Amino acid sequence: MAEPNVTSRVRELVEAPLAAEGFEVVDVVFQGAQLCVTVDRPEALDIEAVSRATAVVSGLLDVPHPDGTDVVPGAYTLEVSSPGIERPLRTPEHFRRFLGREVVGRTNPGAPGDRRFEGVLEAADDDGVVVAGRRLPYADIERARTRFVWPAQPKARTSQSKAGPSKKVAS
Repeated sequence: MAEPNVTSRVRELVEAPLAAEGFEVVDVVFQGAQLCVTVDRPEALDIEAVSRATAVVSGLLDVPHPDGTDVVPGAYTLEVSSPGIERPLRTPEHFRRFLGREVVGRTNPGAPGDRRFEGVLEAADDDGVVVAGRRLPYADIERARTRFVWPAQPKARTSQSKAGPSKKVAS
């Protein structure tokens, strides 16, 4: 299957130039005729930053691979985007960056325990993570992402009617 070859070639080609511009390549996915490159950076990732990353990636893909072939064979659509509010976690560095945050994911079939995991990311080292007290080796994680948790809203105070508090009338 050509997909892993394309994704690895694209990642290899764009990672260093994007890093020089202050971007991290989060993910590269090639499906059908769609090439999606997901980027992030420590400061805000606004539309101008995504446009700059798109220009870098597009320019690099317009040049043939050093072996003379196109990096992405045939016609394709390029999409460069941010990882979004619930971003995927793929590498030990990703997990380390989001320590203390809520995460959710699935383990590979056959991994011990429930396939679904969720909770606070408590630890991350070179071998795996601890989520809500459960140790998970990276090799057992099929996919994981951060989970956006809405901040708690203060409860609305109930106001008394405009007429004021009700009074008992003695009869």
